Amino acid sequence: MVKVTWSRAAALPSQEKKIVAAQSKMFVCIADESKLVDHLGTFPLPVEVIPMASARIMAQFAKMGGQAQVRLKDGQPLVTDNGQHILDVKGLTISDPVAFETEVSQWPGVVTVGVFAHQKAQVCLLGTSEGVKTLQF
Repeated sequence: MVKVTWSRAAALPSQEKKIVAAQSKMFVCIADESKLVDHLGTFPLPVEVIPMASARIMAQFAKMGGQAQVRLKDGQPLVTDNGQHILDVKGLTISDPVAFETEVSQWPGVVTVGVFAHQKAQVCLLGTSEGVKTLQF
């Protein structure tokens, strides 16, 4: 499984990235071998949320065993181009990415979750010490 990671700058929120992926003829993931994992949850998971829902959503992740925190920039919550906040969630083991994305996406206040299970890549170009490996899904 390859963990798809987008820029942490939040210039293009995950919802917009999913829209771009949906409109593409082919979704190609480009990653280095550090992103190749056995299960999702190895890296912090970004979740874009409406600011007033942050505390409640953080508590819901805590019930799942995760530790969520609001992403900060210069000591203040980072605000996306769409005016939302991003939670970075650590400590999860996501064994069923489709079910996880479906569940979390239904929580009131979640704009989008940084799991692309419903719109997974067809191809991943994985940079390794031996060169580029092509993974087909």
